[in-house]
Amino acid sequence: MNQKLTKKQELLVMAVANGKTITEASQLSGYSKGESGRVTASKTLKLPHVQQRLFQEVQSMIGLSATKSLKQVINLSNNAKSEYVKLEASKDILDRAGHKPIDKAQHQVVGDFNIKIDLT
Repeated sequence: MNQKLTKKQELLVMAVANGKTITEASQLSGYSKGESGRVTASKTLKLPHVQQRLFQEVQSMIGLSATKSLKQVINLSNNAKSEYVKLEASKDILDRAGHKPIDKAQHQVVGDFNIKIDLT
């Protein structure tokens, strides 16, 4: 299902991926103005090949933002004024690097048991 998108569909995907509403995206993409353009754009976004392209674009944007976010967490770990913020940022870095501490769990034993001590 590697169907190519039309120019309008590609513009619609890019507008939606960049946070525009369906109404705004439909107008930017060249769909007719008003309710009919919004409805057509909405139906277009439900097409499997359009959804696939939208998903790819969103994944790409997340990937690009991840490096900026990582830089921010490292910056917080090194330069935050609050010791708590430094600690939490450092723990987050370690966690993402695969050094997560062992989860502590409390186990309860349910049931009846008797202890009899005979001191005679």
